[in-house]
Amino acid sequence: MYQKFKGILGILFILFFINVNAQIQENPVKWKSSIEQGSGDTLHLKFSAVIKKGWHINSQFNKIQDGPLPTSFHFEKSDQYILAGRVMEPKPLNRIEKEFENQTLHYFENEVTFIQKIIPKVKDSIKIKATVTYMSCGSTMCLPPETEEINLKYLPKKNAENAHYVQPEKQANLWWIFLGGFLGGFLAILTPCVFSMIPLTVSYFTKNGGIKRAIIYAASIVAIYVTLGLTVTLTLGPDALNALASNGIVNFIFFLIFVVFAISFLGAFEITLPSSWLNKSDEMADKGGLIGIFFMAFTLALVSFSCTGPIIGNLLVEAAISGSIVGPAIGMFGFSFALSIPFLLFAAFPSMLKKLPKSGSWLGKVKVILGFLELALALKFLSTFDLVYGLGILKRELFIAIWIVIFTLFGFYMLGKLKFDEYENNSKVSISGFVSSILIFSFVVYLIPGLWGAPLKLASGFLPPSFYKEWNQNNTTSVSSNTENVTEKHSQPCPQNLNCYHDYEEGLAYAKKVNKPIILDFTGWSCVNCRKMEDNVWSDKEVWEKLNNNYVLISLYVDDTTVLPEKEQFISKTTGKKIKTIGNKWSNFQTEKFQTNSQPYYALMDTNGNMLSKPAAYEPDVKKYAAFLQKGIENF
Repeated sequence: MYQKFKGILGILFILFFINVNAQIQENPVKWKSSIEQGSGDTLHLKFSAVIKKGWHINSQFNKIQDGPLPTSFHFEKSDQYILAGRVMEPKPLNRIEKEFENQTLHYFENEVTFIQKIIPKVKDSIKIKATVTYMSCGSTMCLPPETEEINLKYLPKKNAENAHYVQPEKQANLWWIFLGGFLGGFLAILTPCVFSMIPLTVSYFTKNGGIKRAIIYAASIVAIYVTLGLTVTLTLGPDALNALASNGIVNFIFFLIFVVFAISFLGAFEITLPSSWLNKSDEMADKGGLIGIFFMAFTLALVSFSCTGPIIGNLLVEAAISGSIVGPAIGMFGFSFALSIPFLLFAAFPSMLKKLPKSGSWLGKVKVILGFLELALALKFLSTFDLVYGLGILKRELFIAIWIVIFTLFGFYMLGKLKFDEYENNSKVSISGFVSSILIFSFVVYLIPGLWGAPLKLASGFLPPSFYKEWNQNNTTSVSSNTENVTEKHSQPCPQNLNCYHDYEEGLAYAKKVNKPIILDFTGWSCVNCRKMEDNVWSDKEVWEKLNNNYVLISLYVDDTTVLPEKEQFISKTTGKKIKTIGNKWSNFQTEKFQTNSQPYYALMDTNGNMLSKPAAYEPDVKKYAAFLQKGIENF
């Protein structure tokens, strides 16, 4: 029986290559619409905006050039009524905007009601369809323009109670926030950082089984994500999660942890908690190993941040920017609750493994298999450390070469050619082990062309970027003559041999010069999904040509550790923290302008900074991403 488990676990390395992304945010403006009877046959359409404290919307007559957009109304043509004049508004507040050459801004705070008079042309019911387009701005940022649909119906009755119809106000549904977090948690299970930890959990609970401990383990996961994650973000700001997931030192620590795990699994030593912890917990009735359980849950939370951070990042950004705690807390509860389910199921019944024949030998073989997988995964964290600090010690070719060696040894182990005496004394090779070795050696053969520049899409996201290499060969995709946008300062390689800028202002200046739209690419050296997009989507011919010929690409690395000159450092208006590095600068820019700090994140803009379409995040569907780019081209 243990040979079957050996074969199954040997195939687990295939599941290293899945990742996800998500986003949630809150609108600071709520609209209510109604119809009231005016004098004679005239009807008054009232559109009331309830505006969150600290935010405002602009007057219809706001004329700031290249500034915040004015509020505007559009009514669908109808043969049931005619418009009597234009939309009226109360006297707005005014202030001088130094950022826009001392032009006057006209705006409204707290609450405002716009009125449009109409004259019915029919005696029966009237349907009004309209839209209001507005831009909401806070003290430090403006959200992209929003369009609110308005649908009203008027029935001409004498009863005043029936002469007033109110459109239901849209309210944030906490259940939807919970559901979004819950689904995000299930998706996070499929990420390499989380999935690879499930067998480790089984191994840990084999000698410490029990449903009670399993429930406490799952509850610890929930408690850690809700309390620790929210606390970190509220105290350090929305940049905290990205700083944790992309921080070079943190990733180097993760690398050491996984190497230690791997060496332990290979039989060098056993990982045990400090005896002082165990002695203290033994004093508490029925709680002998709870600290160890919590420690395992805490390790899972830390190690998986590089994969799960983008999913929960927007919930925490909402808390930091809007001050709303309930929404993010519920979202993170849903996320962590879903994330804990498989660990609860696997950890609840680990004692069943003891009933299997030769359970000790089987467990030893599982540890060896996990040792190979942990060792391979450890390189991802070391690569992030290398990329963030630009050390150049683990270029793409070396990374691939080490993986080739690891998986070759792994394949020999599955064939019984490489033995760890403590666990393996049987020279017989099972069918499952033989099939597993074929798959592993096939993967090794697949990796070999990567030494000479092959894309290796199956390993996309784990390998260093394709341009981070020692040996440069001619790219198979021809580069257009549009290369003057790569100045000497920004001549560092870009994904897929595309032309790109790494500074927003310089990229914007060039876009104005050549009159092309901009694609802002918020990325990171540690971003797994960013590498997947670059390797699997940007490499498509249609997408590549649109990026290279129709756009000015500005790639902004939010984890770039290069220190800004002293005169360029500043205090963030959003987080209150000092912006010291280039990565801090671009992360703060993304948070202020787009109210998110997850990567990848793509925004299409014209040369005046106006949005050309709704921004996109991780989108592995090539056709959908190409359509996204085409829409920006058409709207430019």
